[in-house]
Amino acid sequence: MKTIPPLLLALLGAAPGRHAGEPPPNVVLIYADDLGYGDLGAYGATRVHTPHIDGLAAQGLRLTNAHSAAATCTPSRYAMLTGEYAWRRKGTGVLPGDARLIVAPGRTTLASVMKRAGYRTGVVGKWHLGLGDGRIDWNGDIRPGPREIGFDESFLVPATGDRVPCVYVENGRVRGLDPKDPIEVSYEHPVGDEPTGKAHPELLKMHPSAGHDQTIVNGISRIGYMSGGRAARWVDEDIADVLAATARSFIERHRDGPFFLYFATHDIHVPRVPHARFAGRSGLGPRGDVILQLDWAAGAILETLDRLKLADRTLVVFTSDNGPVVDDGYRDQAVEKLGGHRPTGPLRGGKYSAFDGGTRVPMIVRWPGRVKPGVSDALVDQVDFLASFAALTGQALARDDAPDSFDVRGALLGTSPTGRDSLVEQGGALSLIAGRWKLISPREGPKVHPETAIELGNDPQPQLYDLSVDLGERQNVAAEHPEVVRELSARLARIREDGRSRP
Repeated sequence: MKTIPPLLLALLGAAPGRHAGEPPPNVVLIYADDLGYGDLGAYGATRVHTPHIDGLAAQGLRLTNAHSAAATCTPSRYAMLTGEYAWRRKGTGVLPGDARLIVAPGRTTLASVMKRAGYRTGVVGKWHLGLGDGRIDWNGDIRPGPREIGFDESFLVPATGDRVPCVYVENGRVRGLDPKDPIEVSYEHPVGDEPTGKAHPELLKMHPSAGHDQTIVNGISRIGYMSGGRAARWVDEDIADVLAATARSFIERHRDGPFFLYFATHDIHVPRVPHARFAGRSGLGPRGDVILQLDWAAGAILETLDRLKLADRTLVVFTSDNGPVVDDGYRDQAVEKLGGHRPTGPLRGGKYSAFDGGTRVPMIVRWPGRVKPGVSDALVDQVDFLASFAALTGQALARDDAPDSFDVRGALLGTSPTGRDSLVEQGGALSLIAGRWKLISPREGPKVHPETAIELGNDPQPQLYDLSVDLGERQNVAAEHPEVVRELSARLARIREDGRSRP
């Protein structure tokens, strides 16, 4: 094992939640995409089988009241990495594929906290936080990016699989780019002479149901226009394999540790194009098949830890960036073949929604010998990872760091039955959960997402739900408890006005 500097070892040994003199654990954060509360066997799914993730849950702590900070991907990832609710910052909505980096270089992030504690830090997978500081030149060094916010190594899907550019960016450069075939990207107008799905549907192997009809890559039309970079373009069927192999390589190269790996899978986001090993195996169509593929990828990481005899020295966290969506822009039979499977389990809503189906997500924590297997209903939020891992590694945060991140390592490690006393959810409308109550603030807008048919939770009047008896948020009791509505509304207003919620 790599030698830990004596001063750092003493600091780590004194950190609450760790034994004195104990080497710091490696940390692997597996961050799934669009995976619902009901999409795993460990959370009640019976129509799709996820043995590797279910095994992780059996060996670790399964949290039932864990949340992403937002019901869509960019803001939840921003909050998780910065410890700041994304709704506090303009420009943190779902980003186009050519957006500038929205995390200010040099600010304290989850990665920089781990790096400061002596960890080798890496991110592999979906990024979707922007790159560069303006118009991106995809043919040269792409900076700022992950390195400027604390990651030593990076291998990225720059935005999402359904957005151009459809290339991997490795340590600030497009992997496999032929300089004689430069990349050009636009989200405003067509570039080059690439065919589009709108003009040439006969070229498609998967057709859009809404939008997603611009440049065709690998027989699938995307959001945005792209030309060039043909040798560098990914093959959708191979993305899971490429990302898993890259993540495993990071672990193997840094086995002497300590290391922090943020492994952000593409699955189960659209376009859902599983490898032939998984295609047709779930019986639920491509969406079910990529759940199997996600489970395999998680299993590949766990197998690597076992093979290298690192499992006992590694804290693994598995969770998702937001809740599920069935039809999200491609005709992939996800609706037709759902077959009684309930992606949100007992919850209402889903991705994009203010209801809990948008932000209550699976979360599993395993650290053999340190986290006792079991189930916890402690209230935790991914925005808390930064403060919790800072505390676990013996670090104090500055006043301006991570303004909404709380140290809930007791809840994450299973040594405390409680976590936060409240949290704010972002799903269009802002919601406040405090104890048994959930307040959804008034918001004008459609009741149902026009493309996905997901209930959004918009209402011009406040909504109040007693989650202790109504987990599915079916009975609005605001009229019966006006005093609770006033109290929670005032509390939410203070959190918004104060610019922070961490003391």
